[in-house]
Amino acid sequence: MTKEEQLAVFKKIVSINTVDGNEAEVADYIDSLFKPYEGDNVKIEHVPHSQGRDNLVITIGHGDRVLGFSGHQDVVDPGDLSLWDTDPFTPVVKNGKLYGRGACDMKSGLAAMVVAMLEMLEKGEQLPGKIKLLITVGEEIGNFGAAQLTKQGYADDLDGLMVTEPTDDLKEICYACKGVIDYHVTSLGKAAHSSTPEKGINAIDPLLEFANQAKVALAKFDHEDPTLGKLTHVITKIEAGEQINSLAEKAQLAGNIRNIPEYPNEKVYATLNGIIDQLNKLPNHHLTIKYTFPEEPMGGDPHSAMLKLAQKVAHDQFGIDAKPVTSTGANDGQEFTQSKKDFVSIEMGPGSVSAHQPNEYCNLESYYQAIAFYQAFAKAFFDAK
Repeated sequence: MTKEEQLAVFKKIVSINTVDGNEAEVADYIDSLFKPYEGDNVKIEHVPHSQGRDNLVITIGHGDRVLGFSGHQDVVDPGDLSLWDTDPFTPVVKNGKLYGRGACDMKSGLAAMVVAMLEMLEKGEQLPGKIKLLITVGEEIGNFGAAQLTKQGYADDLDGLMVTEPTDDLKEICYACKGVIDYHVTSLGKAAHSSTPEKGINAIDPLLEFANQAKVALAKFDHEDPTLGKLTHVITKIEAGEQINSLAEKAQLAGNIRNIPEYPNEKVYATLNGIIDQLNKLPNHHLTIKYTFPEEPMGGDPHSAMLKLAQKVAHDQFGIDAKPVTSTGANDGQEFTQSKKDFVSIEMGPGSVSAHQPNEYCNLESYYQAIAFYQAFAKAFFDAK
């Protein structure tokens, strides 16, 4: 493919508005690119999640050893459009950069891995194994596409996974991530005039008790992981009351936890659920808790063979010295590594500092380099068996 053709794929994917939906249009477009090669050597599978939201799995080649590449199709909302110099879904190339929502996170990586495999097919290159493209929905709000594919067994045969999220234009390799738990607590009371509080139940009081106890209990999870650091816990939202002279009939709060392997999700759930259960034994306490975006922490080894291989390919063939890093954010690899088979997942892709910001962009030099890197890494992965 020419650079113009490589760029056209990137621009087309960015031009499709996939803010929390509509990923099926991206999946259909990518399907159309691989359709001429579909057959004995290329298998294309749409895995619908819901209306207009399709995961896409493309398997290339034959053999027992399987390398996965992962990329998500959704993007975050562009926010205040007045802060953008151009339409976020009309990709614009300026000064060697492509601007548009998702240009960095992570349609650059998605396009690069797609183009890399298309070029290998175009050249008729055969590898002694299989490459599996795992193209997902809903990463930005819960990794639920990756969770769906994992539950359906699409990662059970992987021997390694390259997640193509942005890592400072390939200069970093992320090998471990904190988990994520968002929780929501609701307290129910009984409305009454504030001048006669004995006639009602103020829903705020039990909620504040929970907040204080949760803060104390989670502060005891104080072990520091040598690579990921400590568990963090922040209460980020509180909503209660209708007016200043009435007792709140309902009060709610939300919190965010970033946990480490020593404190897996189930241990955190048990702690918070225990607080809820104890408080509900008290008079006039009616609390419930629910969890969203539960993502298990993913440990990793900065000296793993797969990471060292990625470093070697990046250095020897592209002059890039990629350093191992960890992340407090989540990625689809955390879901895929919950599969039945143990394998290493690393994160490496084009894009740098502009993710989720107005005027998001990707350096095109990094995009083109990622295409070549993914091809070189795939060949080295199978040679290294």
